[in-house]
Amino acid sequence: MAASGRHSERTVVLVIDMQVGVMTGCADEHGVLARADALVRRARDLGTPVVWVLHDPVGVGTPDWELAAPLRRVEGESLIQKDYRDSFAETALREVLDGLGATRLVIAGAQSDFCVRTTMQRAAADGYDVALVSDAHTTVGTQWDGVAISGEQIVAHTNMYFSGLRYPGQSFELETHDAVRL
Repeated sequence: MAASGRHSERTVVLVIDMQVGVMTGCADEHGVLARADALVRRARDLGTPVVWVLHDPVGVGTPDWELAAPLRRVEGESLIQKDYRDSFAETALREVLDGLGATRLVIAGAQSDFCVRTTMQRAAADGYDVALVSDAHTTVGTQWDGVAISGEQIVAHTNMYFSGLRYPGQSFELETHDAVRL
Protein backbone atom coordinates (compact mmCIF):
# COMPACT_ATOMS: atom_id res chain seq x y z
CA MET A 1 0.00 0.00 0.00
CA ALA A 2 1.17 3.48 -0.78
CA ALA A 3 1.30 6.40 1.59
CA SER A 4 2.23 10.05 1.22
CA GLY A 5 5.44 11.22 2.78
CA ARG A 6 7.49 8.22 1.64
CA HIS A 7 11.11 8.97 0.91
CA SER A 8 10.95 7.23 -2.47
CA GLU A 9 7.76 8.05 -4.31
CA ARG A 10 7.14 5.98 -7.44
CA THR A 11 4.62 7.35 -9.90
CA VAL A 12 2.77 5.21 -12.44
CA VAL A 13 0.45 6.55 -15.15
CA LEU A 14 -2.79 4.56 -15.30
CA VAL A 15 -4.82 4.91 -18.52
CA ILE A 16 -8.32 3.48 -18.14
CA ASP A 17 -10.61 2.23 -20.95
CA MET A 18 -9.52 4.63 -23.70
CA GLN A 19 -10.74 2.16 -26.31
CA VAL A 20 -12.56 2.71 -29.58
CA GLY A 21 -15.78 1.19 -28.20
CA VAL A 22 -15.66 3.32 -25.08
CA MET A 23 -14.42 6.67 -26.42
CA THR A 24 -16.86 7.02 -29.32
CA GLY A 25 -19.27 9.86 -28.57
CA CYS A 26 -17.50 11.04 -25.41
CA ALA A 27 -17.27 14.74 -24.58
CA ASP A 28 -14.27 16.33 -26.34
CA GLU A 29 -13.30 12.85 -27.53
CA HIS A 30 -10.45 13.89 -29.86
CA GLY A 31 -9.07 16.57 -27.53
CA VAL A 32 -9.01 14.16 -24.58
CA LEU A 33 -7.30 11.50 -26.68
CA ALA A 34 -4.66 13.98 -27.87
CA ARG A 35 -4.00 15.15 -24.31
CA ALA A 36 -3.83 11.58 -23.00
CA ASP A 37 -1.38 10.73 -25.78
CA ALA A 38 0.78 13.74 -24.85
CA LEU A 39 0.69 12.62 -21.19
CA VAL A 40 1.75 9.08 -22.09
CA ARG A 41 4.56 10.32 -24.36
CA ARG A 42 5.84 12.63 -21.61
CA ALA A 43 5.70 9.77 -19.10
CA ARG A 44 7.72 7.54 -21.40
CA ASP A 45 10.29 10.29 -21.99
CA LEU A 46 10.70 10.66 -18.21
CA GLY A 47 10.85 6.92 -17.57
CA THR A 48 7.52 6.86 -15.72
CA PRO A 49 5.77 3.50 -16.20
CA VAL A 50 2.45 3.42 -18.06
CA VAL A 51 -0.19 0.80 -17.27
CA TRP A 52 -3.14 0.30 -19.61
CA VAL A 53 -6.51 -0.92 -18.35
CA LEU A 54 -9.00 -2.18 -20.94
CA HIS A 55 -12.63 -3.02 -20.32
CA ASP A 56 -13.34 -6.59 -21.38
CA PRO A 57 -17.09 -6.39 -22.14
CA VAL A 58 -16.49 -4.27 -25.26
CA GLY A 59 -15.26 -7.46 -26.95
CA VAL A 60 -11.67 -8.65 -26.75
CA GLY A 61 -10.18 -8.94 -30.23
CA THR A 62 -12.78 -6.71 -31.88
CA PRO A 63 -12.11 -3.24 -33.30
CA ASP A 64 -13.96 -1.75 -30.29
CA TRP A 65 -11.38 -3.37 -27.97
CA GLU A 66 -8.43 -1.51 -29.53
CA LEU A 67 -6.99 1.66 -28.04
CA ALA A 68 -8.46 4.75 -29.67
CA ALA A 69 -6.07 6.68 -31.92
CA PRO A 70 -3.59 8.18 -31.39
CA LEU A 71 -2.97 6.06 -28.28
CA ARG A 72 -0.77 3.03 -28.58
CA ARG A 73 0.80 0.65 -26.12
CA VAL A 74 4.48 -0.11 -26.49
CA GLU A 75 6.36 -3.27 -25.61
CA GLY A 76 6.92 -3.67 -21.90
CA GLU A 77 3.87 -1.67 -20.79
CA SER A 78 1.44 -3.66 -18.69
CA LEU A 79 -2.07 -4.40 -19.92
CA ILE A 80 -4.86 -5.18 -17.47
CA GLN A 81 -8.20 -6.60 -18.62
CA LYS A 82 -11.16 -5.83 -16.40
CA ASP A 83 -14.84 -6.70 -16.20
CA TYR A 84 -15.92 -4.16 -13.57
CA ARG A 85 -15.79 -0.40 -13.05
CA ASP A 86 -13.13 -0.91 -10.39
CA SER A 87 -9.84 -1.61 -12.18
CA PHE A 88 -8.63 -3.49 -9.08
CA ALA A 89 -11.61 -5.90 -8.91
CA GLU A 90 -10.57 -9.40 -9.94
CA THR A 91 -7.55 -8.16 -11.92
CA ALA A 92 -3.78 -8.27 -11.52
CA LEU A 93 -3.56 -4.46 -11.21
CA ARG A 94 -2.40 -4.49 -7.58
CA GLU A 95 0.32 -7.04 -8.37
CA VAL A 96 1.49 -5.03 -11.38
CA LEU A 97 1.59 -1.81 -9.33
CA ASP A 98 3.41 -3.57 -6.49
CA GLY A 99 5.92 -4.91 -9.01
CA LEU A 100 6.54 -1.36 -10.22
CA GLY A 101 6.85 -0.08 -6.65
CA ALA A 102 3.94 2.33 -7.23
CA THR A 103 3.01 4.72 -4.45
CA ARG A 104 1.31 7.37 -6.61
CA LEU A 105 -1.06 6.97 -9.56
CA VAL A 106 -1.66 9.54 -12.29
CA ILE A 107 -5.06 8.67 -13.76
CA ALA A 108 -6.54 9.45 -17.18
CA GLY A 109 -9.33 7.63 -18.99
CA ALA A 110 -12.99 7.00 -19.66
CA GLN A 111 -15.79 6.92 -18.42
CA SER A 112 -15.33 9.69 -15.84
CA ASP A 113 -18.45 8.79 -13.90
CA PHE A 114 -17.91 5.07 -13.83
CA CYS A 115 -14.50 3.44 -14.27
CA VAL A 116 -12.34 6.52 -13.68
CA ARG A 117 -14.14 7.62 -10.52
CA THR A 118 -14.47 4.11 -9.09
CA THR A 119 -10.82 3.27 -9.72
CA MET A 120 -9.47 6.55 -8.30
CA GLN A 121 -11.63 6.16 -5.20
CA ARG A 122 -10.44 2.58 -4.72
CA ALA A 123 -6.81 3.62 -5.22
CA ALA A 124 -7.22 6.35 -2.60
CA ALA A 125 -8.93 4.00 -0.14
CA ASP A 126 -6.14 1.47 -0.66
CA GLY A 127 -3.48 4.05 0.26
CA TYR A 128 -2.16 5.33 -3.06
CA ASP A 129 -1.54 9.01 -3.61
CA VAL A 130 -3.59 9.96 -6.68
CA ALA A 131 -3.38 12.66 -9.33
CA LEU A 132 -6.40 12.95 -11.61
CA VAL A 133 -5.58 14.47 -14.99
CA SER A 134 -8.37 17.03 -15.20
CA ASP A 135 -8.33 17.40 -19.00
CA ALA A 136 -7.62 13.77 -19.94
CA HIS A 137 -10.75 11.96 -18.79
CA THR A 138 -14.17 11.97 -20.39
CA THR A 139 -17.56 10.35 -20.66
CA VAL A 140 -20.80 10.42 -22.63
CA GLY A 141 -23.89 12.36 -21.71
CA THR A 142 -26.71 10.52 -20.03
CA GLN A 143 -29.92 11.08 -18.15
CA TRP A 144 -31.10 10.08 -14.73
CA ASP A 145 -34.65 10.24 -13.51
CA GLY A 146 -35.62 12.43 -16.45
CA VAL A 147 -32.72 14.88 -15.97
CA ALA A 148 -30.28 15.25 -18.87
CA ILE A 149 -26.63 15.34 -17.81
CA SER A 150 -24.03 16.27 -20.41
CA GLY A 151 -20.63 14.63 -20.62
CA GLU A 152 -19.06 18.01 -19.92
CA GLN A 153 -21.10 18.34 -16.72
CA ILE A 154 -20.04 14.87 -15.59
CA VAL A 155 -16.37 15.65 -16.25
CA ALA A 156 -16.66 18.93 -14.33
CA HIS A 157 -18.43 17.20 -11.44
CA THR A 158 -15.79 14.45 -11.31
CA ASN A 159 -13.06 17.10 -11.15
CA MET A 160 -14.98 18.95 -8.43
CA TYR A 161 -15.52 15.75 -6.43
CA PHE A 162 -11.87 14.76 -6.70
CA SER A 163 -10.59 18.23 -5.78
CA GLY A 164 -12.07 17.76 -2.30
CA LEU A 165 -10.97 14.16 -1.73
CA ARG A 166 -9.01 13.71 1.49
CA TYR A 167 -7.54 10.70 3.29
CA PRO A 168 -5.15 10.87 6.25
CA GLY A 169 -1.48 11.06 5.24
CA GLN A 170 -2.12 10.99 1.50
CA SER A 171 -1.83 13.54 -1.26
CA PHE A 172 -4.31 14.17 -4.04
CA GLU A 173 -3.80 16.42 -7.04
CA LEU A 174 -5.98 17.67 -9.86
CA GLU A 175 -3.79 18.87 -12.73
CA THR A 176 -3.87 19.21 -16.50
CA HIS A 177 -1.98 16.75 -18.70
CA ASP A 178 0.90 19.16 -19.28
CA ALA A 179 1.25 20.26 -15.63
CA VAL A 180 0.81 17.02 -13.68
CA ARG A 181 4.00 15.87 -12.00
CA LEU A 182 5.40 12.66 -13.48
